[in-house]
Amino acid sequence: MLGMSLFDNANEGILFSVFGLIILLFLIIDLGFFNKTAHVISTRSAFFQSIFWIIVSVIFGFLIYKYDGGAERSLEFFSTYLTEYALSVDNVFVILLILRYFKVEDKYYHKILFWGILGAIIFRAVFIFAGAMLVSQFEWILYIFGVFLVYSGIKIYFEDDEAEVDPGKNPVLKFSKKLLPISDQLHGGRFFFKQDGKTWFTSLFLVIILIETTDLIFAVDSIPAAFAITTNEFIIYTSNIFAILGLRAKFFLLAGIIDKFHLLQKGLSVVLIFIGGKMLLEVVEIEISIVVSFTVIFATLALSILLSLLFPEKVVENIEPVETPVFEESDIEK
Repeated sequence: MLGMSLFDNANEGILFSVFGLIILLFLIIDLGFFNKTAHVISTRSAFFQSIFWIIVSVIFGFLIYKYDGGAERSLEFFSTYLTEYALSVDNVFVILLILRYFKVEDKYYHKILFWGILGAIIFRAVFIFAGAMLVSQFEWILYIFGVFLVYSGIKIYFEDDEAEVDPGKNPVLKFSKKLLPISDQLHGGRFFFKQDGKTWFTSLFLVIILIETTDLIFAVDSIPAAFAITTNEFIIYTSNIFAILGLRAKFFLLAGIIDKFHLLQKGLSVVLIFIGGKMLLEVVEIEISIVVSFTVIFATLALSILLSLLFPEKVVENIEPVETPVFEESDIEK
């Protein structure tokens, strides 16, 4: 089980340094060179960025295999990465709703998602390492995680796919509007500006707040799921962040076609139920190997995507009834 140290061995410390270097380079290159000015990200660019982050994640997983515990530890990384990567599809949907609610121009999407991801890197670290400390002291919390995941999976499975998310009703948004001076103007895509000695915040700042709070809400599912797969905080954090780093590219790639994967939500619910059940089975000393776990997670998600494409959701169009023309008697006579 977890110890009080962040790393199980010296190699993990080295790998974490490599991970930190990748994050730093990403921040410098992305914001400092390629995206200095606001512009629309094309689908082609988003596709190659998605492939890039998947390749980087696979390479990091191979390094874990080579220098940190072999196949089992590597499969733990890929299982948590795959679970987080799939769960983040819901993030894409909600983020898209938020951006549309505030009528944000496409050219500002990249900037918003960049700072949203940066915040997620920080907040996920707090969540994961706080959770690791709790689990190290109170191992029974893992079983609470298991119950929660099973409940969450069942709830998601039977959730109405048509349920609308209304950002305007978000309590954090309402509180922010009362607390902060908000300007209706975007002011060139800035988050805040000064006018007559007073600091004003733009609607883009509100968007960032909503995206960050939304990520924290989704973390309530994804982080317990990660702890159900492995209790190694190094694996949990790196796999989470690599999945999040690919979220922005995934957003631009899926924004227009996300509705096509209508069965993915069902697949995610099955994954959560399986992971929670796996954790609860340990109470009666039944342990499911990481190989079986990875196979079930991968197969479930792949099958839900495949079935979504093979059996597309039927769209019922609202056809307005054609009114029967009313003729005057004089018209009929004519």
